[in-house]
Amino acid sequence: MSSTRTSGAKPPQQAFWTHAQQLEKLPPCQAQCPNSGDIRGWLGIIAQHEKIGLTLHEAYDKAWQKLTELNPLPATTGRICPHPCEDLCTRSDKDGSISINAMERFLGDWALSRELPLSAPDTPQYPESIGVIGSGPASLSFAYQMVRRGYSVTLYEKHDLPGGMLRHAIPDYRLPRDVLDAEAQRVLDLGISIVRNVEVGSDIPFKDLRERHTLMFLGLGAQGARDLGIPGEKGPGVISGITYLRQRKQRIDSHIGERVVVIGGGNTAIDAARSARRERAEVSLLYRRGPEEMPAAVHEVEDAHSEGVQFRFLVSPTRIIREGTDIRQIEIQKMRLGDVDEQGRRRPVPIPGQLQTLPADTVIVAVSQAPNWHGMDPMSDGHKWLRTEEDGKLDDNIFAGGDDRGPGIASRAIAQGRLAAEAAHAELRGEPHPREARMREAVRAGAVKIDFYGGRQRQCNLRHPQEEWLRDPELEIEQTMSDAQACRESARCMSCGLCFDCQQCFMYCNAGGFTRIEGSRPGHYFALALDACEGCGKCIEVCPCGYLEIRDSG
Repeated sequence: MSSTRTSGAKPPQQAFWTHAQQLEKLPPCQAQCPNSGDIRGWLGIIAQHEKIGLTLHEAYDKAWQKLTELNPLPATTGRICPHPCEDLCTRSDKDGSISINAMERFLGDWALSRELPLSAPDTPQYPESIGVIGSGPASLSFAYQMVRRGYSVTLYEKHDLPGGMLRHAIPDYRLPRDVLDAEAQRVLDLGISIVRNVEVGSDIPFKDLRERHTLMFLGLGAQGARDLGIPGEKGPGVISGITYLRQRKQRIDSHIGERVVVIGGGNTAIDAARSARRERAEVSLLYRRGPEEMPAAVHEVEDAHSEGVQFRFLVSPTRIIREGTDIRQIEIQKMRLGDVDEQGRRRPVPIPGQLQTLPADTVIVAVSQAPNWHGMDPMSDGHKWLRTEEDGKLDDNIFAGGDDRGPGIASRAIAQGRLAAEAAHAELRGEPHPREARMREAVRAGAVKIDFYGGRQRQCNLRHPQEEWLRDPELEIEQTMSDAQACRESARCMSCGLCFDCQQCFMYCNAGGFTRIEGSRPGHYFALALDACEGCGKCIEVCPCGYLEIRDSG
């Protein structure tokens, strides 16, 4: 860039002047993360560990600590999150996006193997008592953030073990129970009490808990299943997807027979279909829209295909045909996509006269889920989902998060629990209502000079051979990457929008405006003396990560 400066003297005070400035930008990965995780931050600790005086193992510990400031369950989410953070990764245009999900899993497993405890800041202990209904990801996140802020927290769980849908609805081949056990227990170890095998609304009135605790959080989940509403549905052989998956997790024989039909297109339907294949059943999955409209994670659908699940799209069940009490067939209606509905999706419309039948022994229904409001009906206000403020506030001293506010992924539930805790803490302390930190300016398209970075092969989790998947039904398909792989993968991060000590600015600045900072840390390596800046713009031109930019002043 050219400058208006023509001599060594400073311009008149009123003159318009340009110079460089250091300005941290929001990277695409963080912008896409449901929990606003500082992905660049914890990757940078590993990638730049030698520059900041850490051994690799110290860097892994420190990166995990940074990661768990917002997410106490990284080994869990590192296995099940569909990783939207990777979708817009700048590196994807060069040699593949950073394997953020695999790195999160690695750090989670690294901490479990080293039995690293979650840290609780040294904060004042407050007298208010906090009650939390449920122990799924939203509830665990809320409880974790509140106990770290100095509150006494009690969880009320209707089952004997915490985890909610993570425990009851995700098969072991995706999320081994010992991983969830260890991460949930680590949260409880911060001093959180848990009352087990108690259902709020049945075993204990909700109003009693409101009187017992200063503030409540509702993390009820959505474990109630919706019926199809077709003839023949009532009776043996029809089971909800959630119930079937829970039985599988509890090793209860569900007697599904040899021919299973799964109804639905979400992750529960895919998990149920894949689990039924692991019971040696022939499985057909029916979905009333096309493959492009399926809400299930794409890679899970691909794995289901490879395992032998037969997909039938644009069909809808109309009746279940029985012989006595036994299911023999399911009748299906051929559909087409019509006009767009209120949710922006094309509505499936029946094609007259297009009926077929499929043989079946068992029908697994996974079309929709909703919270069970038994004994807590006033909270739902007659609606299917809780209608809260953006921060999760539902009523005076009542917050909510997770699937009871609408279906979503675990990372979103963890974010809702965290944001609710931040708002609840402010309310209890009479402090200004917190808001998410003002979003930094996003890295502009093209600001990161990808040609500066050398090509590096993407490191991914290894997978067990496919022929082993169905032979060992509980075998976890993916394996955690090694620490050497994790080190190599973190080095692929381009540090979009933040200095990573490439030293380009330092080397090219003729005026000597950049000086190295003592005690440097990721993102903070050089100080820029603005009074030395000549406004030539060379540093901006050579900065590969988009950290430096023009600042106008008068």
